Amino acid sequence: MPEWLYEDGIGEARAALVDDDHILAARIELPGTLRVGTIARARLTERSVATLDDGEEVLLDRAPSGVTLGASLTIEVVREVIPEPGRAKRARGRAVDAEPAPGPDLLARITRSAHPVRVLHAHEADALEAAGWSEVMEEAQTGEIAFSGGALRMTPTPAMTLFDVDGEGPTDVLALRAAVAVAHAIRRHAIGGSIGIDFPSISGKALRNDVAAALDAKLPGPFERTAVNGFGFLQVVRPRPRASLPERLLQDATSAAARATLRMIERTPPGASNRFRLPSAVRERIESRDDWMAALMRRTGRAPIFDR
Repeated sequence: MPEWLYEDGIGEARAALVDDDHILAARIELPGTLRVGTIARARLTERSVATLDDGEEVLLDRAPSGVTLGASLTIEVVREVIPEPGRAKRARGRAVDAEPAPGPDLLARITRSAHPVRVLHAHEADALEAAGWSEVMEEAQTGEIAFSGGALRMTPTPAMTLFDVDGEGPTDVLALRAAVAVAHAIRRHAIGGSIGIDFPSISGKALRNDVAAALDAKLPGPFERTAVNGFGFLQVVRPRPRASLPERLLQDATSAAARATLRMIERTPPGASNRFRLPSAVRERIESRDDWMAALMRRTGRAPIFDR
């Protein structure tokens, strides 16, 4: 039976839905995230923009009736900030009549799911790594995803996430296998919004329907999709309440590498060397965060030594 594995890491919370030592879904949440479901007081600073007390702006689905510019209102966050090159997409919200409350964090959300949750600790065997955590992180960062007989190239863009299919052998077999691989990748990496899939050119309506059906069978809803056109392109649209895993990691690759390094250091056995040689950018990012260093010392009981 699938179960969620959860880690309260330094600088990030991590979770993976694992079945038979295989990761079905991987999630990362950063502290300070304005989470979906948060209800907060704000001021209407533009017709469809509310500004929270900390200065963060939230786009409103529609201008609230009866609220003048500068007036207070209560909003509920329905989409978190989506990182993009340049300026991130602002959080989205709606005006509500409710008491302020924080939105559920990652642990709360997976606890509400249909699967049991197991909380992991650094002194235990690394169940996340045994299930392939590093491989999933590498997929998210490089976009390279292998499957039997072929490979996917996953590319997040501001408009949509694109999957390009490459491989050898009969086109019909490759396309069917790729449809299953894409469905699994979408779930594994929490990809929402508009998704484009460029299959090899597929001849015949029956085969195009078979490829679409293979995707439908493996991709959890809700979603909408087009048919596969004569050029082999299919588009899927899914809810997008949060950033995908690739968007989260590529937002700040140095910080992502630093957090992964902190995970490694925290799991280093007490009797092992406490000296670490790191890329200068990663070392500088860790050393610049007093909260990370304090948490690392509190959890391990010693300060790491970074060779320069």
